[in-house]
Amino acid sequence: MTDSHSSGAPGPVAPQAPAGSVYGSYAAYLPHVMDMLVTHIEDFDRATRKRTGEGAYEHFNHRIKSESSMREKCERKGLPATPVSALHDIHDAIGCRIVCSFVDDIYALVRHIRTRPEFEVIEEKDYVRHPKPNGYRSYHMIVSIATPFPDPTGTTPGHYPAEIQLRTIAMDSWAALEHQVKYKKDLGAANVQIVTAELKRCADELASCDLQMQTIRNLIAEDNGGTDDDGADDDGAAARQTEEA
Repeated sequence: MTDSHSSGAPGPVAPQAPAGSVYGSYAAYLPHVMDMLVTHIEDFDRATRKRTGEGAYEHFNHRIKSESSMREKCERKGLPATPVSALHDIHDAIGCRIVCSFVDDIYALVRHIRTRPEFEVIEEKDYVRHPKPNGYRSYHMIVSIATPFPDPTGTTPGHYPAEIQLRTIAMDSWAALEHQVKYKKDLGAANVQIVTAELKRCADELASCDLQMQTIRNLIAEDNGGTDDDGADDDGAAARQTEEA
C-alpha cells in the first residue's frame, strides 16, 4: 500500500470525480473519509506514546483502491462497475495496513477501533490466533465509517467501508515474500512445492519469535512495575496460548 494521506479537516465538498469513475461523484469524498480513519489511528498512536513512551505501531500505510483495481474486482465478483458495487458491496476501496512490533499491540489497536463510535465493525478475522493453512497470519477488520457525506445508497449522513489489516513486523515480512512467490510465473512445480513448504516452516518459526519477543517485553514491563500498554489482555494472552500449542 502506498501512503495517500491527505491533510486537512474533512468537510462536505463539491464532487469532482474523474469522468466515468467507478466511484462516481463519491470519489471526491474518499480522501476525506480516509483522513477520518487515519486521524483516529494516529491520535491513538500519539496518546499511547505519551502514556508509555512507545508508539502503538511501527508504520502505517493507507491507500484508496485505484480505478483499474476496483473495476477488476467488480468484474471478478460478477458485479457491475458502479458506486454501489465499489462502495457498498465491496469493502476495500479504502485500505489500511498497520504494522506493529508486538502481538499485544495488534489487540490494543483492535480494541481501540472497536470502541470508536465513528466505526461500526462489520467483520473481523483473526488469522493471528487462527493462521491460514499456508502460515499466513494477520488480523483483518472491515469497518463502516460514519461520515457527514452522502453515500451511494442515498443516505446522508452516509457510511463508507474500509479494510484494516494489522500485523507484526515478522508477519508483514512473511506476507511480502509469500506475495512475491504467489505471482512468480516461472517457478517449476517442484520448486513451488519446496518453496511452499519452506514458507510454512518460516511462518511457524516467526510465530515462535513473535511469542518469545512478547514474553521478553512482558518481563521487562513487570520489572518496571507493570505493563507498558493495554494490550496484555485476554485477546493477547489467547493468541500467545494458541502459538504455544
